[in-house]
Amino acid sequence: MEENWKDMLKNSIRDVEQLRKVLALSEEEARQMGEIIERYPLCVNSYYLSLIDKDDPKDPIRKMCIPEIQEFSEGGQADTSGEADNTVVQGMQHKYKQTALILSTNQCAMYCRHCFRKRMVGASSDEVARQLPVMADYVRRHTEINNVLISGGDAFLNSNETIEKYLQYFTGIPTLDFIRFGTRIPVVLPQRILQDSELLGILETYGKRRQIIIVTQFNHPRELTPEAVRAVGMLRAAGCIVRNQTVLLKGVNDDAEVLARLMNGLVACGIIPYYIFQCRPVAGVQNQFQVPFLRGIEIVEDARKQMNGQAKSVRYAMSHPTGKIEILGRTGPNQMLFKYHQAKYQQDHGRVFTRDVDDAQCWLGEITR
Repeated sequence: MEENWKDMLKNSIRDVEQLRKVLALSEEEARQMGEIIERYPLCVNSYYLSLIDKDDPKDPIRKMCIPEIQEFSEGGQADTSGEADNTVVQGMQHKYKQTALILSTNQCAMYCRHCFRKRMVGASSDEVARQLPVMADYVRRHTEINNVLISGGDAFLNSNETIEKYLQYFTGIPTLDFIRFGTRIPVVLPQRILQDSELLGILETYGKRRQIIIVTQFNHPRELTPEAVRAVGMLRAAGCIVRNQTVLLKGVNDDAEVLARLMNGLVACGIIPYYIFQCRPVAGVQNQFQVPFLRGIEIVEDARKQMNGQAKSVRYAMSHPTGKIEILGRTGPNQMLFKYHQAKYQQDHGRVFTRDVDDAQCWLGEITR
């Protein structure tokens, strides 16, 4: 009999001693991991752990969920997108004119080692939403907002009751065209969907009032398991649109063939590839996962040659404090072309610009006109 998803979550590995029972770790590795976990918590459930090739210390699935000493390397920022500057109500951000973003929880079913909200996930709840009526009132008063993104942590780690409350409030606001949920549940714990007809019923019911879009994050083709594909199919059958944001990660998918297989696989199971994101220079992440721009565009363009036509719609972009910036390509040996796909400031909308980049550069600093 299949283990219940709540038990899987409850029994997740959260400390080094539990981890040593399933992975061969030396005394030194265990000591280092214990120190890392004190700063950046560990959480990996039995399902996601089963996807790891335990004989391969460089396994890409392992890299996304098991701590490594590089997390203690110097450099990086806590908040790379200026989230604090865009907070209008505790837990709600309004960076882009049309979108309100809600940090609904600080919990996830698996703590990704590359998480750009590493400052809060599994740790601080200071930035998490607490006043749903106040947030809904803000959206009603700001009629330029036409969509709400309920994120986290993982939006689908909220209870069904909480998810329904969000939908009750926001599907009743006539200026909203759709509501998005940001979640890795289909990737890291698809049993949450496969075993929960109540959740699917809630999504189907409220999806008849406003379109519901599920934004998930598959980063490697091995994450597209039969369970994950079935969970996606059930979300689609409930009337949801499913889109995917992949993060370009060193040691995980920084290979054109792997990236192309992932994008084609997403389309094959009904998921729309949305973004390939440049990994952010987050403290505890940048030195472990970032791929330089010049290498990144080479990988993405080589992958496009192997993608089907639907997958080619994906955009290679970065989420900068000033907006989502598409990385278009090279204009010279060390010069790249960028375009604002979405902008915080009106004067940047659609702006195209070039920047000189060196071979190791992975991010843009302050952008001036």
